[in-house]
Amino acid sequence: MAPGGGGSGTDGWGQYIASYLSLNVSNQAIAGRSARSYTREGRFNTIASEIKSGDFVVIEFGHNDGGSMTPTDNGRTDCPGNGTETCSTVYDGVAETVLTFPAYLENAAKTFKAKGAHVIIASQTPNNPWETGTFVYSPNRFWGYAELAAEVSGVEYVDHGGYVGSIFETLGETTVDSYFPNDHTHTSVAGAKVVAQAFLKGIVCDNLSLKSYLKTTSFEGVLRYT
Repeated sequence: MAPGGGGSGTDGWGQYIASYLSLNVSNQAIAGRSARSYTREGRFNTIASEIKSGDFVVIEFGHNDGGSMTPTDNGRTDCPGNGTETCSTVYDGVAETVLTFPAYLENAAKTFKAKGAHVIIASQTPNNPWETGTFVYSPNRFWGYAELAAEVSGVEYVDHGGYVGSIFETLGETTVDSYFPNDHTHTSVAGAKVVAQAFLKGIVCDNLSLKSYLKTTSFEGVLRYT
């Protein structure tokens, strides 16, 4: 999602929705962040201080939220669980109470809602599902957590990962492999544009409120994976 992706010519998808919308787009994604680290760095609070009533905010995390806090805490891993569980840790010399992935998303969504924003929580995009030479799409726990967070916080949800999976299966191994020049996570510019269109396909198919601001509703793909 972040501009510049993982570097070396890769790019995130966030800014590529701009050409399809009659709204200004500000991509506030930062590479390498999890819901936890984005929160700890105060980035959700910064967005909350800048948005106005009626603005749209898209929240999508998951790629950097896995792992373990032991034996060494990387500062990104969330507390296991899908509710109010907490974990205690020390990161960078500072004691920290770590929340679950859904809790971080719910807190952010509720903060933005209180400012009058329209919030959309999206499931994370998949790694290259053609990596083994056979198409494999297996949503991890963060897909379900994202949907749960949207439900609990009363905001809209789009299964972005599902729409990306559908399009990637249709495009085939050779094309999709070309979208991942360095690793199985970070896409090329061409890949980022496809992932952006998959997000907008979800907005259209799920009839979400952002649909009213689209310049076109014609995008490739269908949702086959949940």
